[in-house]
Order: sequence, then C-alpha cells, then structure tokens
Amino acid sequence: MSLKKIVVTSVTSVVLAGSMNANNLEDKLVVITSFPKDLTKSFKKGFEKKYPNVKVEMLKKKTTAGIKYIQETKSKNKADIYWVSAPDAFEVLKDDGLLQKYTSKAKGIPETIGTYPLSDPDGYYSGVAAAGYGIMWNKRYLKAKKIPAPAQWKDLAKPVYHGHVGMSAPSRSGTTHLTVETILQGKNGWTQGWSDIKRMAGNFKTVTERSFGVPDGVNTGSFGVGIVIDFFGLSSKASGFPVDFTYPRYTAVVPANAGIIANAPHINAARTFIDYLRSNEGQSILLQPKISRLPINPKAYANAPKNFPNPFKDSSIGKDIKFDVKLSKSRYNLVNALFDVMITYRLEDLSKATKALQKAQKMLASSNNPKAKELIKQGWDLIDETPVSNQLSLTDDFTAIFKTKRKKRTDKVYGRQAEVEEKWDRTVKDNYQKAKTLANLAIDLLK
Repeated sequence: MSLKKIVVTSVTSVVLAGSMNANNLEDKLVVITSFPKDLTKSFKKGFEKKYPNVKVEMLKKKTTAGIKYIQETKSKNKADIYWVSAPDAFEVLKDDGLLQKYTSKAKGIPETIGTYPLSDPDGYYSGVAAAGYGIMWNKRYLKAKKIPAPAQWKDLAKPVYHGHVGMSAPSRSGTTHLTVETILQGKNGWTQGWSDIKRMAGNFKTVTERSFGVPDGVNTGSFGVGIVIDFFGLSSKASGFPVDFTYPRYTAVVPANAGIIANAPHINAARTFIDYLRSNEGQSILLQPKISRLPINPKAYANAPKNFPNPFKDSSIGKDIKFDVKLSKSRYNLVNALFDVMITYRLEDLSKATKALQKAQKMLASSNNPKAKELIKQGWDLIDETPVSNQLSLTDDFTAIFKTKRKKRTDKVYGRQAEVEEKWDRTVKDNYQKAKTLANLAIDLLK
C-alpha cells in the first residue's frame, strides 16, 4: 500500500508508521520533567543526535508543579511529554483527560516488574525506567561517629541515628511521597506505618525542601543518612562519593513513566521520544554512572556495572509490597498534609520529645522501675498517635477536603482543610510536649 493511500485510509497509522522516520518529525519537542540535569541532558543529546532536525526543550518542574502546569495550560498547551518518576501523577492527568493513548513499538520489555505493570494497561503512559526507594549513607561520616550502616526502615528509629538523618518533604517531592506511601502500604499498614515514620522522623536532622537536598547532604557529610529514591544513592556511589545504598525489605519498585499530553503540538516527535526512551539505546543511557537508573528491558543489564541491582533477577527487591497506585493517588494530598503537620512543621518539637524518651529508655535499661516504664510507654504512645484513622483515609468525602498543594510552609490553606489541619496541629503540638514532659518525669525517677 502506498503512503498516499495510507494517509487517506488512516491518519493514525501513518503517524505510527512514520514515528521513527526523521522526515516526518516536527522541528521541536517540549518535555516537562522533574529529572535532574545529568539525566535529561544525556537523553536530549542522544535524541537530537539520532534526529538532528528536532530541538528538544526540557521544561524542569517538580512533579506536582508539572501536573498543575498541564492542568492550567490545557487550552493553550505547548508541551508534548510529561516525564517523571511518580506513577500516581500520571493517574491524576489520566483522570483529568490530559493524556492521550500511545502504544510504544519498543521490543523486549515485559509487562510487569514483579507484580507491578510497567505501563498503563489502558495505554495512556509508558514505563521507561524502574525505581525503588531506600536508604543511602556516607561511609566516612558513619565511621567517624561510630554509627552502624542501616539496613531496614526500623533501624532509622534507633537512638544512635538521632540528629543524623535527612529526608525531603513529600508535599514538595513526588518521589518522597511514594516513599512515604510505600511504608504506609507495607506489612504494618496505615496506623503502624505512621508510627514507624514518626519514630524515624524523631531522629531527623532536617526535612529538605527538594528531594535533591537529601543526596547532596549525605554526599557532603551535612548529615550521615538519607531516605532517597535509588538512583540518588546509586549515582552518587558511581560518581565517587563515599556513600552506599540499600533497599529495605519493605520497599516498592515501580516504573518511571512518560506520557503524551492530550493536545501535544508535536505529536510525531512525542511518539518517537517515547520509543527512544524504551529503545536499546535509550535503556543503555540509564546505566551511565551519573544517572544509574534501573532499565526496564532485562537485556540492558548485560552491560550494567558490577553489583548493579537487577530487579528482574533479584526477586527480593520490592517483593513484599504490591504498590497500589490508585490508593496512593486517592489520598495524595491527605498524606502530604499529615506529614507536614506532624513532621515538617513540628520537627523541632518531635526531635526534642524523641531525644528525651530515648534518654529515659536508656536509663530504664539498667533500672527496674515500673512507674518510669509506664511513663515512657505513655510518651511513645503520644508520639505514635495519628489524627486520621485508616478507615477515614479511605473515605473519598474526607480526602476530597485536601485540595491545597503546598510549595512552601508559608502557603495559605483555606476552608475545611485549614480547619482540620489547625485541629491536627494543636493536638500534635500538645502530644509532643506531653511526651517530653513524661520522659523528663521518668528521667527524674531513674536518677
């Protein structure tokens, strides 16, 4: 069949058939992405070399800011691709009708990684890399301070890590949100999950505004341990920093995705870019030391560095969690709001209460004092208390209250959300103060 007949028969077919033909591509491609420059620069360079007639513009925006930008500019959209790590972000855009279907022609990519689909079953976004969540640490820092290397999330709640841990705020980082949601979806569930998170957070030195602030802090020794997405730890290690990284047992491995925006102005170039990300050439770029991301084509690992993690062979990575992206999306703003109220904005109060309880706990180990033991237990119970039950977190009418997405602490929250958060804050502040008081009472009894 001639090309002319194909055009007459099916416009869609000619676009798909010609997506890898440079003559059919537009001269521009605009990609909205949250990825760091080392990654985007390499893919931009590789794509432009393969398709020299196309100029790629990388529009850098955090995950939530990218969603908002696409929502606000839909009537005069000038962007083609949305490319980030957080799968629940694509579900938001999909539900809003802001993505269009495209089935990539790349070969050799399985349908799932573990139990998780590598691409949207409905065809609105495609997996292009995989990512897990874990812990990185500065080996020199830990050695100097005689701190053991952590292996599991629960390790970070131990007193030895107090003041040595950093994490970014999930309200400002889509990847950090997934880390928090992964813990909440783990074996211990919502209630115990928040307890585990707050026990770790009591040891935080800082909550950074950007996810990049955590690996930077660990790399430079500003703090010793960071909770990060895997490629931060792996790329830092490959770049020569004295760091290491591990996946805790209860973590998730999910795809980073790319989706074509509904009214993309450069549709041929957009489809070709999706195919390029999933091609053998694109997958090999992921293994560059400064990028160090997990390919989704199992064959790509043949060229991976020694000891590079391979989730297709190492079934222990992410095997204990079946991540529910729809659940994550349904309570996205609720989880972020809870973290900010209980941790980000009350970190000093939480840290002081935690330190006092840890001191009392240490003194109790060498003394049999039932009254002090009960005071310490009551203190930890107050730390652990979360103002939202699991059942309430699954209630659509309640989660719908949380509409404001903060970019910084001073951002205003209005209406019912403000009322609820103010109530939480009063309770949390009071609980942390009471917990510290109870710890000090126990300390006095144990002197």
